[in-house]
Amino acid sequence: MKRRQLLLSTAAAAATTALPLAVRAQAAWPAKAIRIVVPFTPGGTTDYVTRLVAAEAAKSLGQTIVVENKPGAGTVIGVDSVAKSAPDGYSFVTVANSFCVNATLIKKLPYDTRKDLRPVALMGLSEHVLATHPSSGLKTVADIVSQAKAGKKLSYASFGNGTSAHLAGEMLKTQLGLDIVHVPYKGQAPALADLLGGQVSMMFGNWPEFRSHVQSGKLVAVGMATAARSVYAPDIPTLAEQGLKVESNSWNGLLAPAGVPDDIVQRMNTAVAEAMKAPALAEAFQKGGISAKTGTPAQFAAYIDSEIARYAEVIKKAGITAD
Repeated sequence: MKRRQLLLSTAAAAATTALPLAVRAQAAWPAKAIRIVVPFTPGGTTDYVTRLVAAEAAKSLGQTIVVENKPGAGTVIGVDSVAKSAPDGYSFVTVANSFCVNATLIKKLPYDTRKDLRPVALMGLSEHVLATHPSSGLKTVADIVSQAKAGKKLSYASFGNGTSAHLAGEMLKTQLGLDIVHVPYKGQAPALADLLGGQVSMMFGNWPEFRSHVQSGKLVAVGMATAARSVYAPDIPTLAEQGLKVESNSWNGLLAPAGVPDDIVQRMNTAVAEAMKAPALAEAFQKGGISAKTGTPAQFAAYIDSEIARYAEVIKKAGITAD
């Protein structure tokens, strides 16, 4: 009898081992720490949002969530590392607008935008402001036009090639008919540092990170890249008020490798939604000027499709290339 029980036990163990990795992980998920890759340098909005959400989501999941920064190649390096990770529910990546831009802008991505990754949850959105260094003398759109036509060499920083800040800068150039040099960085933090140092003329950036610098006078807010005046910065005129049709923002959402089981995706989506309800996170978002966004994985997938189409049109009209 004991021998028979041993044989059955051994057979069951063997059968369990033979199950696909995703199926075995699914049964006990999460049984270990979860990793979320941020494809930007530390200090930017994507990093900030991810760490806030991760801290709260970890509580409801009962496991540690480790945030890993992996910048480079306009977020492609970080995104690709997760696209090629095991589909066991322990690797995710926070993406931003650049994920949708790259689908059109970069001809040979190492991953398939729609097939190799699956949407999990939209998390937050930050409005953009066009800011300059006080020493530049650029306080309005009219000042930018005046200096450029006078022959001054102007430049604009971005979070990297293919990011929303890059496309906003190109839209500005196209609409004004000006030659402004694009200077890409590996994230908002290093780009902002050079703008504060006066190394670049201007930059579209996330209002949460720019607000204190604008309020202290270290930067000048030329205008908000919003359709109407922002509730977070009602005293700052929009670019639309100055004759420009440039609307730009940064959103953040969570993706998983394509093969991750549906129930794990749903559990992570629920954990993110619960995180958004946490008082500490809600207060941090409000103070930071970040709008909390939630929804189902399917809704996020539809949003990604609409963003890919929107940016494809912008790239085509402006003739933007990955410089």
